[in-house]
Amino acid sequence: MKNCIEKRIELNAPISRVWRALTDYREFGQWFSVNLERPFKPGESTSGFITYPGYEHLRMDVIVQKMVPEQLFSFTWHPGAIDPKVDYSTEPRTLVEFCLEKSSKGTILTLTESGFEALPDDRRPDAFRGNDSGWTEQMKNIETYVAQT
Repeated sequence: MKNCIEKRIELNAPISRVWRALTDYREFGQWFSVNLERPFKPGESTSGFITYPGYEHLRMDVIVQKMVPEQLFSFTWHPGAIDPKVDYSTEPRTLVEFCLEKSSKGTILTLTESGFEALPDDRRPDAFRGNDSGWTEQMKNIETYVAQT
């Protein structure tokens, strides 16, 4: 079983635009479908309810790790935390990293999520599978978002 998800997409937008879509918590919420309560700041957490239909009862909670302007944005979270009856707070978090690099078309965005090997054995396969397909969808969402705004 793989323990790391990687997605790569070339976006037809300058790095500054992609950076803003990733790191402005309101813009992030638009394409990611979450209503975050506070801005992203390294070392701090922010959370909010998912706005994607059927998942509005779920809260997303992230702890920002790094923000290197127009290069790297990363946070940790509890992947696949979709059962409101389960307390995920004692589980390890995975690390989500967005890396940006300039390309002839605009920006290459690489998403990496690592740390699945630390999850409980009974949750690891579903969390990995769910996030793998979820990130495929989110890469399309950010592509559409930066093209429209």
